[in-house]
Amino acid sequence: MTHPHTVFSLLFAAILAVALPAAQAQVLAPELAAKEASPAPSQWGLGLAVGLDRKAYRDYDNDVQALPLLLFENRYISFFGTTLDAKLPSSGPLSFRLRARYANDGHEAKDSPYLAGMAERKGGVWLGGAVLWRGGVVNASAEALAATGDAEGKRVKLELNRDFQVGALTLTPRVAANWQDKKFVDYYYGVRAAEVRAGRAAYTGDAASNVELGLRMGYAVAPRHNVFVDLSATKMGSAIKDSPLVDRSNQGSVKAGYLYSF
Repeated sequence: MTHPHTVFSLLFAAILAVALPAAQAQVLAPELAAKEASPAPSQWGLGLAVGLDRKAYRDYDNDVQALPLLLFENRYISFFGTTLDAKLPSSGPLSFRLRARYANDGHEAKDSPYLAGMAERKGGVWLGGAVLWRGGVVNASAEALAATGDAEGKRVKLELNRDFQVGALTLTPRVAANWQDKKFVDYYYGVRAAEVRAGRAAYTGDAASNVELGLRMGYAVAPRHNVFVDLSATKMGSAIKDSPLVDRSNQGSVKAGYLYSF
């Protein structure tokens, strides 16, 4: 059985092993050369989203946050929200991406009375790769990311989803498995020796796997005008649930927004 710490390396190596040779050795038929030489039209979008994250930390201050939305996509890159993808050549139904994503996983002492006296845990930019597959019945994706800057650890996500179209309404249910390594769990859910207080024992985290269920609802109000709502609930892995910083086994989020497409 493969050790959990090798999951990230194996998945990321698989992404690069298939995608990079295709990028280096792609041969175009003559009739496609002119078309490929001309970039596809770009797509732009602007909007605003608001969200509420109910994190698993004890007495956490769950504030509503606003996020401006920028969408840009062409043949080479895709950017939306906090995710930037560089598109690699596809292989049949598989699409390959190099990915950068900002994730605000951190916390500060002011976020909860129970976090008082703890050092800040910062969010950061995560870099890695992703594979996307669109099937007739279900869509699948996999990503493997590693932290940069102040954040720590590695994470792997496997997701299945499907789109259901009902007139101008699109419903996309999803199920995902999220794996975080020991460094990630220890950084965001661990308690260092200097942070021990009465009722807050020292804790060293271990790798954990979380299961997420979600539903995205998008509605085309008018041509170019779209609104959406995204709901998610995540069951936390045992290494996170065992942390003295956590007082429940699940966390959830609600996000809603508007996007105008040019």
